[in-house]
Amino acid sequence: MSDNCQPNPIEPACEVAAVQQIPLNDELVPSTITASSPVIKVPVVVAERKLQIVVESDITLTPAATEIKRVTKNVFLNQVKLVPVRFLRIGTTDFFEVTRAKLFVSGFIRKDIEYSSSACNGALRDRIADVPFSGFAELTQGDFLTRPIIGISDSSKAHFLNECNDQVPRLDKYFFQNLVKYNEQPYGELLGANFFELDFSPILTEPEGTFSTLREKIVMDLYLKVLQVQQHHITGDRHIPTFDEGTLG
Repeated sequence: MSDNCQPNPIEPACEVAAVQQIPLNDELVPSTITASSPVIKVPVVVAERKLQIVVESDITLTPAATEIKRVTKNVFLNQVKLVPVRFLRIGTTDFFEVTRAKLFVSGFIRKDIEYSSSACNGALRDRIADVPFSGFAELTQGDFLTRPIIGISDSSKAHFLNECNDQVPRLDKYFFQNLVKYNEQPYGELLGANFFELDFSPILTEPEGTFSTLREKIVMDLYLKVLQVQQHHITGDRHIPTFDEGTLG
């Protein structure tokens, strides 16, 4: 075999220092289990909904484009508000469960459009556009995983008779009582979005022609979670980690 067929020795071009890691002993921490029935205050899932958002918009491209290369999208929420419209009293209290509500949602779709201009060997252009949307959804009793809770405030006013004449009231003397309940505000959490989109020039162009307006029609399935902080009494086991004996063992 000819010496020319022997491969030349290859040295690493960008060698870096490395340290081999030593395996560590890994064991389960034992626990002492006791019965527990705590009262906890935690976020509770009120509803999980898929909302379909349909928007249409025109986006200006400067310089003009000759071909769209890639479009990426993300969704940002500015508002998720639950407005109750129907209630069910809890026992004899002044607290009510919400059985029907309007869910207001607003935000924008952030689009990143990469396109080429008519220049030969030209650099790719980038256009970022925020497409706003807003709307509401109707939530009925069967849509709630856990019903939101709202406490109603109240105010009272007592009138008095004139001490010198029991036939007329006093207009300068009143007793006021105000009961104010502060409620946990339901809030939203973004889960995900699925985009279906058609982008085109509103004016038909030749293969090498240019267009400066991109018309888009977007159908977005928006997935979100609505939560409210509530207080619940639960029953379960309490796990307390157990360590090896030390000075107190």
